[in-house]
Amino acid sequence: MSAPSADTGAEAPAGGPGDPGHVATAGLSLSPFRGLRYVPDRVGTLAAVTSPPYDVVDPNRRLDLETADPHNIVRLILPRPEPDDSGDRPDRDTRYRHAARLLKEWQREGVLAADPEPALYVYEQRTHPDSPGGELLQRGLIGALAVSGREAGVVLPHEDVMPRPVADRVGLMRTTRANLEPLLLTYRGHGGAADVIERAVLREPLLTTTTSDGTHHRLWAVTDPAELAEVTRDLATCRALIADGHHRWEMYLRLQREHRHLPRSPWDRGLVLLVDTARYPLRVRAIHRVLYRLPIAEALAAIADQWQVKEVPGPLDTALQALVEAKRHGGNSFLLTGGDGVFWLLTEPDEALLEATVPTGKPEEWRRLDATVLHATLLDHTWQVPDGPDDIGYLHAAASAEREARRSGGTAVLLNPVRESVVRRLAEQGVTMPRKSTSFGPKPATGLVLRNLELS
Repeated sequence: MSAPSADTGAEAPAGGPGDPGHVATAGLSLSPFRGLRYVPDRVGTLAAVTSPPYDVVDPNRRLDLETADPHNIVRLILPRPEPDDSGDRPDRDTRYRHAARLLKEWQREGVLAADPEPALYVYEQRTHPDSPGGELLQRGLIGALAVSGREAGVVLPHEDVMPRPVADRVGLMRTTRANLEPLLLTYRGHGGAADVIERAVLREPLLTTTTSDGTHHRLWAVTDPAELAEVTRDLATCRALIADGHHRWEMYLRLQREHRHLPRSPWDRGLVLLVDTARYPLRVRAIHRVLYRLPIAEALAAIADQWQVKEVPGPLDTALQALVEAKRHGGNSFLLTGGDGVFWLLTEPDEALLEATVPTGKPEEWRRLDATVLHATLLDHTWQVPDGPDDIGYLHAAASAEREARRSGGTAVLLNPVRESVVRRLAEQGVTMPRKSTSFGPKPATGLVLRNLELS
C-alpha cells in the first residue's frame, strides 16, 4: 500500500427482446426518437421550466423551481402527492400518478409537443466564466440508447446503487411511461459522431436558453439519414461509462426486464446524453462528506498517531490548495474542518493500518483510492460511523460541506477528485468505486427534451 494513490495517477432470461445483452452486444446503439419538448409560446421562458437532475435538487431549490413556472419539469421528476391525497397512504403511488396526470395534461394543453420526426439531438452547454469551475464547452448527442447489463460490457457502471432510489425512479417511469431526463454517459469515439455534432452546431438551433447558473444551452435535431448512419458506424465499436445516473440506468434495466415479453419494446432503450471525452473532456469533482454526529475534536482524537495531522491555514480556498499539494506527493490525504475556520490536513496513513482495514481481492488501484480508504479505514474502523443519511451527508461543494459541519456541530471531510481515466480503467475491469466517489459535469439540464415511450 505504499505506492502513490490511484486518485492521481435477479438475472434476466436470455434470448428474447428483453435480454439485457440482446440489443447492445455490438457496441453502442443510439436511436433517434420523437422528442417531447416545451412549446416556447406556452411557458414563461425555457429557463423557467428546466431543472438540474432530480438527485441534486434540495428542498429549497425544489420550491424555487416549482414557483418559477407552473409547468417546471421538477413537478414531474420530483412530484408532489395528488392534491386529494390525505397523506395516509404508506406508498408513493399518488406522487407517480400526479406526475403522469400532469404529463398528459401538459401534452393535451399544448405545453409539451412532440417533434414531427425522429431525431438525435445535439446538445451544447457552455458554462459561465465566473462559475465555480470556470468556462467549459461540452457537446454531445441525446438519443435512445439500447439498454444492456454489466455482463454485456457495453455500458460500464462505476458506482453501486441503493435500492430505495432505484425503486423510486422505477415507480415514476413505470407510471409516466416516459424518460423524463437524460443520463450522462461518456465514450471515446473515432470522430464520426463528433463530426456530425460539429456540422450541426453551424445550423440554426431548435432552442437556446441560459439557466440561472449562467450556463448557456443550445439544442439541434439531426434527422438526415446519412448523418444518422455516420453516428451509428462510429458508436458501433464503442462502449460507454456511466458518468451520472447509475440509479436511473438500473431503473432502465429493471423496466426492460418487466417488459421482456414485448416485441420491439420501447423499454429496451433509455434516454441518454453521450459525450465523446476525446473531444470534450468532462469536469470531474470530488463529493465531500459531512459526519453529522462526529465533532471535529473527537474525530482528531480517534486518529491518534495513525496519520500525520497538520493544521493548515484558512480560509477554505487556501486550505484546499494544501490538500491539492498533498496529493501531488502521493498517498492518501483528506482535509477536515468543523466549520469553524480551522482546517486539519491528514496525510501519510500508517501502512499496517491500511493493510488491516482495506479489503483485499480487488485491484491495487482501487485499494489506494481516497474514497476506499476513507470508508474502509476512517469511517468503518477508526470513527465507526454508520453509512446512513442520519450520520453522513454527501455534498458536491466544499463550501456547503463546511457550512453543514458548522450547522450540525459535526466534521466535514473534504477530498481530492479522481481522474476520469482511473474511473474508466476500474470500470473496464468490472470494479465499482465506493458510493458517491465522483461528480462528473456539467450535468445536462432536465426539461429540454423528453422521451415519451408511447411515441416510440
